[in-house]
Amino acid sequence: MYDKEKLDQLDKRKAKWEETTLHKSTSRFPERKEKFLTTSSEPIKRLYTPLDVPDLDYVRDLGFPGEYPYTRGVHATMHRGRPWTMRMFAGFGSAKETNARYQYLLEQGNMGLSVAFDLPTLMGYDSDAPEALGEFGKCGVAVSSLQDMELLFDGIPLEQVSTSMTINSPAAIIWAMYIAAAEKQGVSMAKLRGTLQNDILKEYIAQKEFIFPPEPSMRLVTDTIEFGANHLPQWNTISISGYHIREAGSTAAQELAFTLGDGLEYVRWALERGLDIDDFAPRLSLFFNSHNDFFEEIAKFRAARRIWAREMRETFGAKNPRSWLCRFHTQTAGASLTAQQPEINVVRVAIQALAAVIGGTQSLHTNSMDEALALPSEHAVTIALRTQQIIAEESGVTNTIDPLAGSFFVEHETNKIEKQVYDYWQQVEELGGVLPAIGQGFFQREIANAAYEYQRQIDAAGRGIVGVNKYADPEEKLRVPILEMDPDGYEWQVSRLNKLRQERDNEQVSQTLNALVRAAEGNDNTMPFILDAVRAYATLGEITDVFREVFGTYQEPNWI
Repeated sequence: MYDKEKLDQLDKRKAKWEETTLHKSTSRFPERKEKFLTTSSEPIKRLYTPLDVPDLDYVRDLGFPGEYPYTRGVHATMHRGRPWTMRMFAGFGSAKETNARYQYLLEQGNMGLSVAFDLPTLMGYDSDAPEALGEFGKCGVAVSSLQDMELLFDGIPLEQVSTSMTINSPAAIIWAMYIAAAEKQGVSMAKLRGTLQNDILKEYIAQKEFIFPPEPSMRLVTDTIEFGANHLPQWNTISISGYHIREAGSTAAQELAFTLGDGLEYVRWALERGLDIDDFAPRLSLFFNSHNDFFEEIAKFRAARRIWAREMRETFGAKNPRSWLCRFHTQTAGASLTAQQPEINVVRVAIQALAAVIGGTQSLHTNSMDEALALPSEHAVTIALRTQQIIAEESGVTNTIDPLAGSFFVEHETNKIEKQVYDYWQQVEELGGVLPAIGQGFFQREIANAAYEYQRQIDAAGRGIVGVNKYADPEEKLRVPILEMDPDGYEWQVSRLNKLRQERDNEQVSQTLNALVRAAEGNDNTMPFILDAVRAYATLGEITDVFREVFGTYQEPNWI
């Protein structure tokens, strides 16, 4: 395609273009004075040619979708064969209120459910715990027991839907509640399809919703991987998440490096448990952010597939091609949404969603325009879902597979991000690995520095944000409806929880919790014991307190 002689000719042609055509153009239309940077503050050249893609063999043969290393997609037909799963993230107030939202979304064409939990649930507290005061239902749905989980999915046949649950420290407990709720519907765990986020490493790195120290937390994650491999063949027991890393302010390369690095650490722990990689790797999935920079995000997704495939096959020796697949969910960037002029967030979300689709995502959540103000209203979430449906049905981007392959700019960015990932991994390795790097604050400092630089550019007006530091409207009035939750929801929840504690078999609850204590103190897989406690209607707080007692809680070091 391009031998050395042709490259030399191309270099001369480029120099002549700069002297003649470009010079004439810039004399009439001078280039803008601001720096041209990606969202991650990486410089962008005015023009890309084969000279910017040094690995010419790679340019010559990108391969095909569905073939190793899957740069062009994990499935041969990608979205031309079937569209991505439209999985809208939802949860607020009580299980009853959120169930009504799920029923509505399914009626509107939503393909999968994705559960947002409130802060007490995320931190392993019951709704009436003193630590939970004032936080009921505010950032998601409150789930304190199997009773709540049953109500959350009342009337929704769990053998027919795919459910994702964004929960981390108490993930094993919430998963057990879902399994038990399905049993109440007569659905065996082998038939359940869905994803458990269960990514505790990114909590220490970015989101900070950890409860226990890293080592026992990793044991719980490994317990779920092992249990899922043995009993839930259709369930993704962990969704290795870069979303929250990016929301904390990382660059695209940092998001990819830290996320994939976390994923490989989970693989190491599962292998040390004695699992065969091909028994669990096919059920690992990933979760990425799709930010504003259209081409950078597409390149990130393409690099992710290639790196993951190589590491699974070459480093860990996976033989099953399904173990090599980087299957991922994407969510548009919540951090990019503005409280100012919230209606224009629809445009931001559409661009981000389009990048995710062209980048080859397997499922997608589109944020609602009002999320910088409150939890999404029914009106806003409908527009967010319709955005995906328009991309799928009207845009034409599903008509061909990987349409940007071979773009000099996209291939350059893909290669550059890939190199940056391996550079970060080298630094982590020099610090002793993922857990030691967390303990030394490496990831946290890298993200903080990137977030500071991004905000500094905004404050200096070097980076324009429409409606904030560009085209602001001083007369702006709020024109979007804001979600209102049931004002009596908290009292209703506490009343039900107290009644549950009175009417359940408390002797059985005590027995199951004591058995869980012994399992946690020993080396048994804790999942069967958690399931027994959940089936007896032990609460989330009671089960989490067992682990708090045995494992202790984690206080992040002060690195200053």
